[in-house]
Amino acid sequence: MGSENEVLMKEYAKMLTDMIVLCFTLALSLLFWLLSLSISSYYGTLQPVSPWRWLFSILVPLVLTLRALKRRSLDRTGALGALLVGFVLTMANYSFFSSLLAFFLTSSKLTRWGGAKKKKIDPDYKEGGQRNWVQVFCNGGVPTEVALLYMIEVGPGEIPIDFGKQYSASWMCLSLLGALACSAGDTWASEVGPVLSQSQPRLITTWKEVPAGTNGGVTTVGLVASFLGGLAVGVAYFITQILLVNNLHLAVPQWPIMVYGGVAGLLGSLLDSFLGAHMQYSGFDASIGKVVSYESATTQRICGKPILDNNAVNLFSSVLIALMLPGLAWGMWPR
Repeated sequence: MGSENEVLMKEYAKMLTDMIVLCFTLALSLLFWLLSLSISSYYGTLQPVSPWRWLFSILVPLVLTLRALKRRSLDRTGALGALLVGFVLTMANYSFFSSLLAFFLTSSKLTRWGGAKKKKIDPDYKEGGQRNWVQVFCNGGVPTEVALLYMIEVGPGEIPIDFGKQYSASWMCLSLLGALACSAGDTWASEVGPVLSQSQPRLITTWKEVPAGTNGGVTTVGLVASFLGGLAVGVAYFITQILLVNNLHLAVPQWPIMVYGGVAGLLGSLLDSFLGAHMQYSGFDASIGKVVSYESATTQRICGKPILDNNAVNLFSSVLIALMLPGLAWGMWPR
């Protein structure tokens, strides 16, 4: 009887917590809506953001972040960072949100998959991933900055990618998509390659075989996975465009978004591997039988120099993809 009461109390507490969170987000969204009304009436040129968009942009990232915190995909600092990234991207453009969601959900699932094999390779492996704020901002910092620039340029809302009509806004959309696809591609390659690949990785700079876990090591399985990771982000963006963009039939075809996502994922993974092979130290530590990123008396160097860590390499890769790839896409985009 006591155990039944305890279960009922836990369910009641959970229901009460959910109601408090909902009331808080409702009040916060109404406050932001009133502020946007006041600012738009004062300046005259700005359109007020609907209260439902405020509510969705606050509530959905909050629920997803709490879920990730509970499942140990994020630690507390990572949850705060993810909440900020999620709010900005969702407010700016629902296509940005769906791309971020595709990246986050697939990456979290793949991080847990094949944990037993990954533990044998990675000395820093954590159950569930447990990403902190540094990792969140190295993957989400560039998209957040681009989303803020997008809101300054066109305001919150969804638009078709069309260089002929909206050059700068289209450039920013592809920049953000490229950064997310780059992160997804690298994560998919890192999580799928070690589990499924039947062959030894090869160092991207010399093409010599290296132990699994070496920075800069690539496999055919990992490269295919990186393309699929970017493709998943691109598909999520494309589907949201179809569902939410008005007068999409008047714009240029949007299907290249999916191809663009896959290419960004593959190129991002290759760039990440190239930077890792040069600027991350990799050595085989005989005392634990694993590849490590530090030098010691029992470590034999494989490649790289101790200049950057993995987070910095991820950040540089996403920055370069976000800056360069939209310009290349512009030359080949349908007119």
